[in-house]
Amino acid sequence: MKSIVNLTSQQLRRAAGIKDQITSLEKKLNQIFVAPAQTTPTPRKRRKMSATARRKIAAAARARWAKRRGTKAPKLAARPKRKISAAVRKRLAQLARVRWAKAKAAGKKTL
Repeated sequence: MKSIVNLTSQQLRRAAGIKDQITSLEKKLNQIFVAPAQTTPTPRKRRKMSATARRKIAAAARARWAKRRGTKAPKLAARPKRKISAAVRKRLAQLARVRWAKAKAAGKKTL
C-alpha cells in the first residue's frame, strides 16, 4: 500500500470521494437497522371479553384438567334468564314502531 504522501492529487480526490460514499452508505445502514428499534410501537387496544366468554373458557379449562386428573368437572350453574315486564316490553315495541316510522318516511328499508 502506498503512503498518503506519495499519492497524486487526483488519487487523493478519488480516495476522498470513495470515503464520502462509504460514510453515506454507513448512514443509510444505520437508518435501516437502528431507526425501527428506536421508535416506540403504538400501544394496541385491549380486546374486551364478555363475562360469559370468560366463564365458558374457564369451564373448558376446568374440564380439561379434570379429564387429565380422571375426575368429573363441576357443572356450571345455569344463570337465570332475565325477564322483562309487560310494561317494558310494550314501551320497547312502541319505540321500535316510532323508529321504523321515521325510517320509512325517509325512504329507508333498513334502520
